[in-house]
This record gives sequence, structure tokens and C-alpha cells, in this order.
Amino acid sequence: MTPQPNPQAGAAVKAADRAHVFHSWSAQELIDPPAIAGAEGSYFWDYDGNRYLDFTSGLVYTNIGYQHPKVVAAIQEQAATMTTFAPAYAVEARSEAARLIAERTPGDLDKIFFTNGGADAVEHAVRMARLHTGRAKVLSAYRSYHGGTQQAINITGDPRRWASDTGSAGVVRFWAPFLYRSRFYAENERQECERALQHLEDTIAFEGPQTVAAIILETIPGTAGIMTPPPGYLAGVREICDRYGIVFILDEVMAGFGRTGKWFAVDHFEGVVPDLMTFAKGVNSGYVPLGGVAISGAVAETFARRPYPGGLTYSGHPLACAAAVATIHVMEDEGVLDNAARLGAELIGPGLADLAERHPSVGEVRGVGMFWALELVRNRETREPLVPYNAVGEANAPMAAFGAAAKKNGLWPFINMNRTHVVPPCTITESEAKEGLAALDEALTAADEHVA
Repeated sequence: MTPQPNPQAGAAVKAADRAHVFHSWSAQELIDPPAIAGAEGSYFWDYDGNRYLDFTSGLVYTNIGYQHPKVVAAIQEQAATMTTFAPAYAVEARSEAARLIAERTPGDLDKIFFTNGGADAVEHAVRMARLHTGRAKVLSAYRSYHGGTQQAINITGDPRRWASDTGSAGVVRFWAPFLYRSRFYAENERQECERALQHLEDTIAFEGPQTVAAIILETIPGTAGIMTPPPGYLAGVREICDRYGIVFILDEVMAGFGRTGKWFAVDHFEGVVPDLMTFAKGVNSGYVPLGGVAISGAVAETFARRPYPGGLTYSGHPLACAAAVATIHVMEDEGVLDNAARLGAELIGPGLADLAERHPSVGEVRGVGMFWALELVRNRETREPLVPYNAVGEANAPMAAFGAAAKKNGLWPFINMNRTHVVPPCTITESEAKEGLAALDEALTAADEHVA
């Protein structure tokens, strides 16, 4: 679709937003949110007629792109049949969505508890683990993000939790593997894996294994930097959990439903099956809010004759579930997972590696499928970040300049600290991917200007 400029309408939208909308993660008087007129496929546009290739997938959720006609039609059909119904009843859209999700989860994760999004999925997974084990503590990693609700933000390992962290949430943090910035002085992936597992086991020993209910990890951390764990790490965590009777939770909110080129990122790690797995975002491409927890047989059995003390008014909302059913069928029928895997391996990955060779501001390229990150640095030898940790204002100027350059070239980037993430829709075409890489190439010259 060719966007038609309508600045007057855009000004009205912007005025109402600034007068009444309270935006998340923002100082309200310091932001200038763009007014968006429409979106389709891999693109969105504003009221001035500027069109952008979306390398953020919304917030890493439009896995099948914007406005897919089959999903739009499914929502319309469901709305005409049954717009909503309470979660205590069996409803066709809800039952079918649960069945399709359970068919694709690993192992015996065959029970699905629906939530409204990823953060409350994490909340309920932690609650289930604590009730199942009778223990209180949860271990989570630094360099992680698990959501913005009270428990989820306290489990998070990045600075977004600081303002809400009272230290009373029963959370203990540890270092997960990340060879590029190793906390274990490792020289290779094998050392990083072994030392990270030993560190985790030491943490459990000093905390008291009998006090630990769960270990939660993003299978492949998302906004923290897309750090794929080294071979053997997740299997090692699974073994540690089994040995101490700890529930293993994998957070697939961002990495799931085709983002990595497989249904779930855990499918890249043979034989690894968590006890609980959270999902959201790509399950229905974010068309209607939906998340959930996939539950193993052992945990589900805990609540077979004992009520689970939790629920949500809109759990398994029919419109959201109808969108999920349609999205899963689209992914299956249109080869979306194969497209993400193929273009990631053959075009995006090699293209980003080429950019890294030509731009001194790129310290490392990491990723799989449609899930990539560029680590930006001032110095490749010392690996000094392009901007300081959690930089704001003038300290963040180099990243701001990079972001502005990308937008000027028609690319909307996903930037977090000193990284830019390359997370386009999994339905992206070869020509769109090449367009995005070309825009990144130009934008990185703005980052190169700050290299020492």
C-alpha cells in the first residue's frame, strides 16, 4: 500500500496523544511519539507519508507482519460468532488454540494456561513453580528481561527493574554465559559453558537447594542482546534442576513461534525440555493480546485435585485465540519458519557479518533466524561499549545518532543500550532484507564516527 500524506489528521492524533496518553518507560514531557497512519507486511508509515521498514517487528511480535489478511479475517469471523466469553467454559477458539500450541511444544508440555501477555505468563509460571515445590526462591540471570509486572520486573536482570526492586521478591541472580563479555575469563565456548554451569551450581549450593523453587531463563535472551547459549548449557541447567528438584522455566515470549526459524528456540537444543514454558508475542503476531504458560505433566498433576489459585478475566479470550489459530496455520501453510531459517542463514547472517568487517563500530554479530544483534563498540580490541551501560542523555548520543541515521534511511531500528537488534517479521522477503541491510550499512557510518 502506498501511504497517502494527511498531516492534518496526524497532527490531531499527536495532539490527543500528548494530552491524554501516558506512555510506558518514558519521561512524559521528554518524548515525541510519531503518529502512525498504517502498516502492512514489513512496513509502517506516518501521516506525512514517510514509510519505514520495520526491523523491530512492533516489539518483536509481528512475526507474520502487519495486517495478514487470513488473521484479520479470522478475528472478524470470531467477532461475528462470539466476541467474548468467560474463561471457565470450553470455547472452540480457546480449545483449538491450546491444542495447536500443545502440538508444537516440546516434550509433555501439553497443558496450556492462557494469559493476556508475556509478563503475566511469567508471573503465573513462577507462582506454579513455588506452589509445586513448596519453595520460595527463584534464580534468574543478569542480562535478562521477563516483563513489566511486579514479579516479572523483579525477576528481570537489566536496569529496567531498578526502580521497582525492593530486594524482597525472593529472587537471586546469577551470570548466564556470554562469551563476548565473559564473567568467567573463558577463552572459548566450552570453557564458558563449564564455568557458567559451575557458577550456577555454586549459587544454588550457597543459597540452599531446598529453598530454590525455580530457575528461569530466556532460551535465547532478547532485549539483553540475543546471546545464544553455548552447546551443553541448557542441558546442563536441566540436569542441575533435576538433581535438586528445581522447576526449570524457559521464557520463550520473544524467541518463540518462528522467530529463530523453529517453533521455539528450545528446539535448537536437542533433548532439552523445561517444566514450564512461557509464550506470547508471536503466538498470534500481536494482533490481539495473548500469552500463556505451557505446563508439564508433573506440574499439572499438582493441580489435578488442588485448585490453582490464579486466573484472569480474559484468559483465553476468543478473539485472541482465533488470531492464534489463524497465525499458526499461516506459519504452517506459508512456510514462515522455513523462510526465517533460510533467510537468516543465507542472507541476514552473512549480510551482518559483512557489515561487521567493514564497520569498526561493530564488535560482534550474534543471532539465528530472524533474531539478531549487533554489539556496537568504541574499540574492537578492548571491546569498550559504544555508550556506557544504561546510558542516557548526552552519554547516549552515539546510539541516538545511529538511530536517527537509520530512520533517515527508511529503517526503523530496535536499539537497546549499545546494541541494535535486527528482528524483522519472519515473513520478510529477500528484497526487503537486502533493503534493510543497505540502510543499516549507511546508518553504521554514524556509529563509526565515535570509534576510538
